[in-house]
Amino acid sequence: MLIIYKLIDIQLFQADEWKTRTKELTTTWRKVEGNRGNIFSEDGDLLATSVPIYEVRMDMKIASEELFRAEYKKLADSLHTLFKDRSSASYQELLRQGRANANRYLLIARNVNYLEMQRLKKFPILSEGRYSGGVIYQRNMIRKKPYRILASRTIGYSRDDMKVGLEAGFNNYLEGATGKRLETRLAGGVWRPVDESSEFDPEDGKDIITSIDINLQDVAETALLRQLSAYNAHHGTVIVMEVKTGFIKAIANLSRDENGNYSEGFNYAIGEATEPGSTFKLPVLMAALEDGLVSIDDLVDTKDGTVKYYDRVMRDSKEGGYGKISVERAFELSSNVGISQVITEAYEKDPQKLVKRLKMMGLGGMLNIEIPGEAKPRIKNVEDKDWTGVTLPWMSIGYEVLQTPLQTLTFYNAVANNGKMMKPQFVKEIRNNGEVDKTFKPVVLNASIATQGTIKKVKYLLDGVVSRDGTAKNLQNHNLKIAGKTGTAQIAMGIGGYKKERKYLASFAGYFPADDPEYSCIVVVYAPSGGIYGNIVAGPIFREIADKIYSTNFDLQDDAFPLELAKYQVPVSKNGFLSDSKEVFDYLKIPYQMENENALWVKTETQENSILISDLDFIDNLVPNVKGMGAMDAIYLLENSGMKVKIIGTGVVKQMSIQPGERVLKGSEITLNLDRA
Repeated sequence: MLIIYKLIDIQLFQADEWKTRTKELTTTWRKVEGNRGNIFSEDGDLLATSVPIYEVRMDMKIASEELFRAEYKKLADSLHTLFKDRSSASYQELLRQGRANANRYLLIARNVNYLEMQRLKKFPILSEGRYSGGVIYQRNMIRKKPYRILASRTIGYSRDDMKVGLEAGFNNYLEGATGKRLETRLAGGVWRPVDESSEFDPEDGKDIITSIDINLQDVAETALLRQLSAYNAHHGTVIVMEVKTGFIKAIANLSRDENGNYSEGFNYAIGEATEPGSTFKLPVLMAALEDGLVSIDDLVDTKDGTVKYYDRVMRDSKEGGYGKISVERAFELSSNVGISQVITEAYEKDPQKLVKRLKMMGLGGMLNIEIPGEAKPRIKNVEDKDWTGVTLPWMSIGYEVLQTPLQTLTFYNAVANNGKMMKPQFVKEIRNNGEVDKTFKPVVLNASIATQGTIKKVKYLLDGVVSRDGTAKNLQNHNLKIAGKTGTAQIAMGIGGYKKERKYLASFAGYFPADDPEYSCIVVVYAPSGGIYGNIVAGPIFREIADKIYSTNFDLQDDAFPLELAKYQVPVSKNGFLSDSKEVFDYLKIPYQMENENALWVKTETQENSILISDLDFIDNLVPNVKGMGAMDAIYLLENSGMKVKIIGTGVVKQMSIQPGERVLKGSEITLNLDRA
């Protein structure tokens, strides 16, 4: 009697309550994301966009028995033809089993693109639509990058569990507003819409217009990839910044995987802080100039190329040292011994004064860029536990400090900008349905990092590194004048310190045109093989990027340059084999003068009205000087000397990894850097 009473009570008196609870358990409003905004380059090229991907299912109870029996084999044939993932017979079995089990949500296909979905809608049974054919289309949005690797890590990605790059930094603009859709839960926890008309439309995200120049980005990545591959380097990064605004025009990050292939897996430009090496000599020397403790005309004795601080010996790259030289030459030649002595003498009584000055100039702090993941820089304080007696001299040459490539470039950009430090920015506009919603203006981080007198002096020094026979003289360009600083730093390998395994970081930071800077750039190559110096490993990348910008920007080109060369009536020629040179000159009717008719190898000098041909003598068992030769002649001479030759670039030989005149070691490898200019 009690059981009967309870049944009547539940069915009659509590029926509405239980129906409501049942509905709440199986039907609910679920979120529907709007279309995520697009990411564009500066000139409108699409860098990232949302593409619809569909999941196709069928309610196998909807189609009539007559329709199903007549058309399901044709449907199976069509599905096989479209997807080719299973046979027609397999699709027939899938449909028959789904029908027999009265499956209300049978999965037909996942990751169906828009064009495939349009074809699906014309297939047998599916063409009858949702209410007669039982087809259910569920749309999902995925992000696509039309240019794939280009600036990939900076653009970033967007997933439910993680967002990185611009996708993360500007997520509030890109994601839009969420809508709602009434869905019911089926067996197995699968959700399906109750009715498409029950959807509250989501709001699409806004588009962001970056400052990236896609053509320049392509040049940067191509040049970086070529050099990383040539030196089998672990990874590298390139950043190009607009001097007056701080907007980033290109940013490339490539690293080598276990198969030897390079891809954008991590944003080293922003997320990796390392000891920068000699590029840090600029801010250190600049601090001493600003504090009035050093003059660029002061003399410093580089001794035998070594100097000892407590128990550690510092060395110059040139054995035997440079003798007594000015501070100017010590900087241009990147003398560790010279610079460290000058800075140590200036600040040894109060090293915290140097630290204070560096921080006043804008170093040691975060840039607070919009892209998350910026690594924290570090400039030690005297009170820090790891400050030692050798910290000051080693800090002066770029050790015992930490900087990201972007932080270093921001400082160099400030020098190029006459002392005004600009915040690096990646986005110029936010647009909503094509209309400008927000504009990002240039942001000044430090109105003046130093006095104009100091800025003028360090610009002169940076110019000399390239133009006055400094460490980057190989980057000289008669078209476009470059200023900058090379950097080489040995990388600390964990607890093994610097001695366990010798790996280096090669870099070049600078700007161009040197006289009126428009762009700044930094190149960093991590752990190159067969070369460690910034001018050889990183410099050519900088040069290639600068040349590309120059060739495509008429505002940078000097109209007077062709007139300057008009006085020369003969072309420039390469050094090489005499008989070959004479054959070319005679064929082209180019006048020439010869010092020795019996010479074998010759060097050529272009004069106003003719070419002067003189002897090029070589001594047995010594490395021949092949600078100025083409690859064919250079390889012939060096291989005949018993050396193995590695060629990088095209044009004429500009740099040799083993200096001319050194004794030949049979079987040793020599790397030749060629350049077209």
